[in-house]
Amino acid sequence: MSNTPSDLKYATSHEWVRLDGDIVTVGITDHAQEALGDLVFVELPEVGDEVGAGDEAGVVESVKAASDIYAPVSGEVVEINAALEDTPELINTDPYGEGWMYKIKVAAIDELDDLLSADEYDSQVAAEH
Repeated sequence: MSNTPSDLKYATSHEWVRLDGDIVTVGITDHAQEALGDLVFVELPEVGDEVGAGDEAGVVESVKAASDIYAPVSGEVVEINAALEDTPELINTDPYGEGWMYKIKVAAIDELDDLLSADEYDSQVAAEH
């Protein structure tokens, strides 16, 4: 069973969100990296990009497939994890830690209410299989 930390929020498109003040850190879930397999390339948004909730904000490519990454909330990209350019496999080994992807300064904090809890996300994943 995938590891789904209970202190995070989740998008139905398999991104996770960690809130710290008005900044959210975004990555993809353990389930998503497991389904993709070994990642070989990550394309991240650029610092300063404005993203809307549900907008495409990057791409991850594995040996099996390429998959779009979506912004779980609206706001401005304020930081990216540059380490992923050289070591995209950090997402495979530590999806909720060193494998984080980018940070957004949240435009509307109530958008977080639209995201799933860990239990809701686990239920969604179970329903997909």
